[in-house]
Amino acid sequence: MIRISKYLSKAEWGQLFVGLLLVIAQIWFNLELPDYMADITRLVETPGSEMHDIWVAGGKMLAVSLGAVVCMILVSLITARVGASFSQRLRSLEFKRVESFGPAEMNRFSSASLITRSTNDITQIQMFVTMGLMLLVQSPIMAVWAVCKIAGKGFEWTVATGVAVAILMVAVAILMALVMPKFKAMQTLTDNINRVSRENLTGLRVVRAYNAEDYQEAKFDKANTDLTETQLFTNRAMSVMMPLMNTVMNGLMLAVYWIGAYLIDAADMTDKLTLFSNMVVFSSYSVQVIMSFLMMSMVFVLWPRADVSAKRVLEVLDTKPTVTDGTRTAGERDAAGNELRGEVEFRDVTFTYPDSREPMLEHVSFKAEPGQTVAFIGSTGSGKSTLVNLVPRFYDATEGQVLVDGVDVRDYELKALRDRIGYVPQRSVMFKGTVASNVAYGDTTAAGVDTASSGAVDPDSVHAAIDVAQAGEFVNKMPRGIDSEIAQGGSNVSGGQKQRLSIARAVWRHPEILVFDDSFSALDFRTDREVREALARECADSTKLIVAQRIGTIMHADQIIVLDDGRVVGHGTHKELLETCDVYREIAESQLSQTELAA
Repeated sequence: MIRISKYLSKAEWGQLFVGLLLVIAQIWFNLELPDYMADITRLVETPGSEMHDIWVAGGKMLAVSLGAVVCMILVSLITARVGASFSQRLRSLEFKRVESFGPAEMNRFSSASLITRSTNDITQIQMFVTMGLMLLVQSPIMAVWAVCKIAGKGFEWTVATGVAVAILMVAVAILMALVMPKFKAMQTLTDNINRVSRENLTGLRVVRAYNAEDYQEAKFDKANTDLTETQLFTNRAMSVMMPLMNTVMNGLMLAVYWIGAYLIDAADMTDKLTLFSNMVVFSSYSVQVIMSFLMMSMVFVLWPRADVSAKRVLEVLDTKPTVTDGTRTAGERDAAGNELRGEVEFRDVTFTYPDSREPMLEHVSFKAEPGQTVAFIGSTGSGKSTLVNLVPRFYDATEGQVLVDGVDVRDYELKALRDRIGYVPQRSVMFKGTVASNVAYGDTTAAGVDTASSGAVDPDSVHAAIDVAQAGEFVNKMPRGIDSEIAQGGSNVSGGQKQRLSIARAVWRHPEILVFDDSFSALDFRTDREVREALARECADSTKLIVAQRIGTIMHADQIIVLDDGRVVGHGTHKELLETCDVYREIAESQLSQTELAA
């Protein structure tokens, strides 16, 4: 909790300082009450006292009580405000940091864990700031101040208070030793139950297809039971705290009155009134001491879980992305002084995944000229997707260089590099919104963040991109056209429709480089051909990098690169590779007839 406080703003520190002053004022008011109570007791016990004096003392006591109440209300308002703004900032910082993560960092934190850290964990921190932070300050100040107030008012009473405090401290220490490990485990178990729930929801069709509902329910029940048992253990342990506090407080009060009765009985008549007054004051102050420990116990309920949550949030915030920003915003120029646009070159590139010993790609070299279509083919696991993922810097090459427009991609600002690229992944991703907001994705000024209509999107540009991707045939049949709703994850469109909308999204940007990572697999042969023809016609200036499994998709490419176990084993046109590359010939013969091969 101490380390995460560095994310508090100056304004929040100022508000907390004002809150601290109000806490001190509240303590002062509370500790003044016993003195007024002693004065009233003395006036009542003293013969000849006037009612006016009792009313005056009572009025002062009421004013002090009201002062304590006002301070308490103001402290609550301040801490609630600070807790809300602090948690809002932490959520924003965590979201921004996660957005900068590459696949290597995402493999370290599961999606379920990241969701828990940005919701449940930050809620625990907010609860501590709102409720526990001022109690953490208030309770020790009140305890020390109250002890100073009662010092010298009676040795026997002081000993009784010391014994009560010692019992409470030992009990709190034992409870903390028991529950701290459980609090740490609780957040991990929350991650686990989120993971199981997420898997079940995202894979619901597979679960139903395999009649695995009982299996999934058993997994969920185990995760749920583990979390419930841990929560019950901590709740049962912490439930001992309040009854223990009340027992000790009542026991201390009984001890104070028993000792007081004994001392008053043994004292001279002249000292009886003083002892009685001291007993009233001491009983009030001893209650304040025990109350301070009662507040401390509430802190101990909130602190352990908030501390664990703070460490988990800091793990995310302190993680530095392996892919860092460069400084370059533009590419090189050619001999004529023209800026290069869309040139991609691999120079002896080798890449090894962070958690692997064997390289995925070895000594890959090729050059894609602006406007060319370069295709990659090979067996499953040969490194095709890994290769094209090095261009937008989802990973960085282990050895060698990947250049875009003559500049190493590591030297580019990430935004400048990715603005040049239109990327279509293997698995199409749709976002909740409209067809227009999905096609114009990333243009926040046009598409909006969560719009229900096209808003400021230029409908002509959206329709043009949709036509290139051959998506008009189903978009135009939708109730509202490009303003039609797309459900979360694109659950209301088919796989092929999502694929075409993903292609339209990339085309809409008019990028210098188009990367298709096996993006035609969900399209039928006719649509595949029509999309490729439209791309060749409408995106002639863009360099196209295509990963494909079908020979028919890539046979007309300017260059075809054949990969096998991460190495380039063939490089040329379709006809050249049929003659020179055995791997390519085997793939082609398995997919095409002799007539198609000869065409």
